Order: sequence, then C-alpha cells, then structure tokens
Amino acid sequence: MFNKSASLEKALQCINEAAIQKPDIIVFPELFIPGYPVGMNFGFSIGKRSEEGRKDWKRYYDASVVAGETEFQQLAEAAQKTGTYISLGFSERDAVNGTLYNSNVIFEPDGSYKVHRKLKPTGSERVVWGDADKGYFPVTTTPWGPIGSLICWESYMPLARVALYQKGITIYISPNTNDNPEWQATIQHIAIEGKCYFVNADMIIRRNSYPSDLYERDIVSRFPESVCRGGSCIIDPYGHYLTEPVWDKETIIYAELDMNLPISCKMEHDVVGHYARPDILELKINDK
Repeated sequence: MFNKSASLEKALQCINEAAIQKPDIIVFPELFIPGYPVGMNFGFSIGKRSEEGRKDWKRYYDASVVAGETEFQQLAEAAQKTGTYISLGFSERDAVNGTLYNSNVIFEPDGSYKVHRKLKPTGSERVVWGDADKGYFPVTTTPWGPIGSLICWESYMPLARVALYQKGITIYISPNTNDNPEWQATIQHIAIEGKCYFVNADMIIRRNSYPSDLYERDIVSRFPESVCRGGSCIIDPYGHYLTEPVWDKETIIYAELDMNLPISCKMEHDVVGHYARPDILELKINDK
C-alpha cells in the first residue's frame, strides 16, 4: 500500500499468472493501485486538518496514477500481450488539478481503455477522493456484449444501476472493499435484477499491508490483523454463485461464463425492456 510501483508490479504478476489459463477478462479489486487505506483518516476532523495527516495524504497522492502515463502504458501492453480485457481499480490523480478520484479502468486487447470515476465517494472517502466530473457510465464493447463497472457502494445507487442496464451490459464488474455478509445479498439481487453476470472483486487487506512509517501508524497499529477479508465471487444471472465467496486469502478465481444466459434469462424479466413502464417511469442521464 502507498507504493505505486510495487502495486503495479503485483498487478502485472497476477495478469501473467492468470494468462496461463488464457482468460478473456481479468478483473482486479477497488483501488488496487496503490491500495485502499481502510481505517485511516489523514488527519481530518470537523473543521480541522493536521499537518501529519496532510503528509500521509501527499504520500498517497504521489502514489496515485495519472491516466495515460507510464503505469497505464504497461497495463495496456499487458492487455495486448495476453489478448485480454483487464479491469483494474486505481486511485486516479488528475493531470491538471490537485484532486484524486476513486476510479476503475477497463483495457481492451488492443491497448485502448475507458476510465470510470466513482460518482460519490462513500463516507470519509469524500475527504480523499472527489466526486466524478466525467466518465460516469462508460461501457466497453466485447464479443460477449457490453461490460461496465460500478465501484463499491455505487451499486447501492438504484438509478446508477439502471444507467448500466440501459446500456445492455451482460457483465457487471464491481471492484470493491465490501467484506460484510449483507453485501453478498446485494450482489445476488443485482445479478437477478439486471439479468447479468456479477463479478465481485473484493480486496484482501492486512495490517502489515500498511507502511510502518506512516504518521498515522498509531491508528494502524490498533487495526486487526485482517482489515478486509475479501469475499470475491462470481454470480450468474439467476443470482446463483458460479464461484463461492473466497474469504481471508489471496487467490485468482477462474470461471467459465455461459453468455447465452444474460439474454435467455430475460424471457420473463427485462428490467429496461418488456418489464419496464417508460410511460410512467423515466430515467434521464447527464452522461459525459
């Protein structure tokens, strides 16, 4: 955590390991680069900030990634080399202003990419990352239909989900840090609602993931050894586990998706088609 080059190296190692199985899509969790700093406050309190917290934030800022720069080039090359679509969560540093964004990128096998910025950072995330100012609902066209992502608690925004459904997604990617059991019920519901595959990519974070020389090291020292337990899994359009949630260990989950299901499941329920009432309910999206 807080180490951009080490995080990138780990991502590339995972891509190379997964590539042995010749996957079509590889999915990483939220803020994989440079890690999700669960439990830290960066010196923020109501109406006040601390200089020590500001230094930790600047360190995290420096470890964040500008879209299109060196790290992106290496990931794009990995997508080209392996012939895969790669979805990866990262802390995005704006190239012009001083704001960070909690973002997710999907690379295509030709090296091109689309970036989604989190619409509304959750809780105290709002003091570290800003609201998305663009990249609201990008989708990537694939041979298996459009794929898109919502980050963590964005999936608790019903209208944001509908915005993706309206674009016809067949695979709903969720980079997140939700290791609570209630989240599992949520993502099963979304898979049923959208009649899509739900890829739940959850982070494993341990206390020893944090640098030992942070200014907030006293706060970090009180964390449990397991800070985020994971729970990654894949759910089919019926809401069934294609792969069961994996807790408390780092691993790569492999699964084969029957891409006939997203359409055939819509025979009796298409949330933005024959099971919608656009004459009564309408969603207007200011997408950019």
